[in-house]
Amino acid sequence: MIDKYMAPLKTLSTLFTLLTAGLAAASAPFTLNQIMNAPFASAPVASPTGAKVAWLENEQGKRNVFVAAAPEWKAARITNFTKDDGQEIGELAWAHDGSYVVFVRGGDLENGGDNPNPDLSPTPPEQEIWFANADGSALRKLTVGRAPAVSPVGGVIAFLRGGQIFSMRPTGEEVKNIVTQKGHQTDLRWSHDGRSLAFVSARHGHSFLAVYSLADQSLRYFDASTDYDSEPAWSPDDARIAYLRTPSVSEQIGPRPHREGEPWSIRVVDVKSGTVHSVFRALAGTGSVFHAVVASQQIWWTGVDLLIFPWERTGWCHLYSVPANGGATPLELTPGDGEVEHASLSGDGKTAYYSTNIGDIDSRHLWSVDLQRASTPKQLTSGERIDWAPAPLADESALFFLSSSFHEKAHPMLRSNSGKVQRLADELVPADFPAESLVKPQAVMITSADGMVVHGQLFLPPNNKPGERHPALAFFHGGSRRQMLLGFHYMYYYSNAFAMNEFLASQGYVVLSVNYRSGIGYGMEFREALNYGAQGGSEYKDVVGAGLYLKNRADIDPARIGLWGGSYGGYLTAMGLSRASDLFAAGVDFHGVHDWSSWRDTAGPPAGGDPKAKQEFEEALRLAFDSSPMATVDNWKSPVLLIHGDDDRNVSFAQTEVLAEALRARHVPFEELIFPNEIHDFLRHGDWLDAYRATADFFARKLK
Repeated sequence: MIDKYMAPLKTLSTLFTLLTAGLAAASAPFTLNQIMNAPFASAPVASPTGAKVAWLENEQGKRNVFVAAAPEWKAARITNFTKDDGQEIGELAWAHDGSYVVFVRGGDLENGGDNPNPDLSPTPPEQEIWFANADGSALRKLTVGRAPAVSPVGGVIAFLRGGQIFSMRPTGEEVKNIVTQKGHQTDLRWSHDGRSLAFVSARHGHSFLAVYSLADQSLRYFDASTDYDSEPAWSPDDARIAYLRTPSVSEQIGPRPHREGEPWSIRVVDVKSGTVHSVFRALAGTGSVFHAVVASQQIWWTGVDLLIFPWERTGWCHLYSVPANGGATPLELTPGDGEVEHASLSGDGKTAYYSTNIGDIDSRHLWSVDLQRASTPKQLTSGERIDWAPAPLADESALFFLSSSFHEKAHPMLRSNSGKVQRLADELVPADFPAESLVKPQAVMITSADGMVVHGQLFLPPNNKPGERHPALAFFHGGSRRQMLLGFHYMYYYSNAFAMNEFLASQGYVVLSVNYRSGIGYGMEFREALNYGAQGGSEYKDVVGAGLYLKNRADIDPARIGLWGGSYGGYLTAMGLSRASDLFAAGVDFHGVHDWSSWRDTAGPPAGGDPKAKQEFEEALRLAFDSSPMATVDNWKSPVLLIHGDDDRNVSFAQTEVLAEALRARHVPFEELIFPNEIHDFLRHGDWLDAYRATADFFARKLK
């Protein structure tokens, strides 16, 4: 029985163990503050002209905009926000001439809605658009709003407020409402001549492509349908717009596999005549459901009249090209076993840059491909670093991007055309950041309870002694559309989780981070796992496999195994505790889902009184509940720490309320750490520290 569940290590696991032990021997203890306080870089944006870049840094909750330019490339802070007040910064945009930047401060940039107030200010903060010159002068708030789009010609900034479109001067003057329509407007895209603004008018169950003309203040809709139109991309001559059409689908109860569907398409409209034609339609089967890359847009229109777009036809998300007039078979640009994740185009539209795990499945490296010649892709970065978010400079002299490793958090990098790589903003890293004390996680393979093999990262405690048995923890990421890597993650939430796993290893735990089924990085079939989520919770088999893997290791005390995770990982933590309390002695559940049948306030059966539809809805509701921790809460015996912010817009706070009530009724020991006004991805650095301190303390009391 033990052999059935023992997961095989990769071929070099023994060598990894020896190397890790060698590193650990020289390691020294460090505090949670020391590993959490290093800055986190994000959102790299190249100026539309010259050799100049901007990005964001989160320094212990103090979020600011930085700029660097050739030839010195010295990082300069151009904003001066000095408080951990939970006011996020994002949606950074350059002026067309590179003279200034605008950005959004405040608000829930992921989910919209009212502005969060995790700092408990008596006066609720607003979501605001700010301005700063590239030299750091003239920093000022312009107006209330979000999603600023700077016109490529002249000095007009379009933006959104309350789901409607406004415009203003870069000074913040002449603010006026230029478009008010039903629903909410999004995807603001200026024409190259600055005379027209394309956007998407999102309604309930469908959306329209629209164009607003500044000259005569007129509005036109194109090719209206019952489907979703999005991602407008102007042709270089502004005569046409390409856009994505995805079929409308009825709402489902909770997450579920979606391997096939009515195929999506790319359409092109002639703006003057309104004539529309389809240039691409996905084939039935694999790839018929649209899967996006991480980019500012999903369709690029090149100068040679090609459309570049992502497609999952092979089971991997890759980039393809097709002539803008259609009539040709799409050309795959990025072949290989692996995913294209972050993508961008050079300013002249001749080169695509992308991050991928092709050739290194548990990492990310940067590649490029010549779009004119459709040549073999060229790998630009390699090694143990994790590289992502390529942003080519406007003058084509270098590539700006972000990078990390197991002992470095996300930081900005520059790669010249000659291949020389240099770090930017090293001076921001605190002197006491424990880079030399961090353990190098091992890549391992774990056999699940049903025989599926999944990837994971194993953190071994430093100064391991032969024959010593340690407490152990299994970690489950959120999403579930995520992939944990062998270094600090490119997303802030999971960078923090990696730091926590390093800290727990330093405290004597063996930590196993599990890339369970329904996550990204391993192809469409793994992501769209059969019976996952609300259709059976098949990921629970990976939880069991992880627990048995740890239990059967000679360096682990099988009576002291715990698990922890957030969001979807909180769901799996609760699944483990409610179904295998004999295997898991304790757990920490960050804002987890506990009942799929009430996910996002599930609506009632379809209108119309169709008996078959009503029966199908009721069966789906029962299956969703049976796939939830609440269905097996009677079996829950192990203690748990519940952590949640009560302004969570991703997972309702009611999910934790219901679980707490059920645990109390069954006399299951549980503790709580609740953050008033905090959202899902905690906005305050101090709240992350408090949550992780409570986690470490809880496990120390329950497992050590």
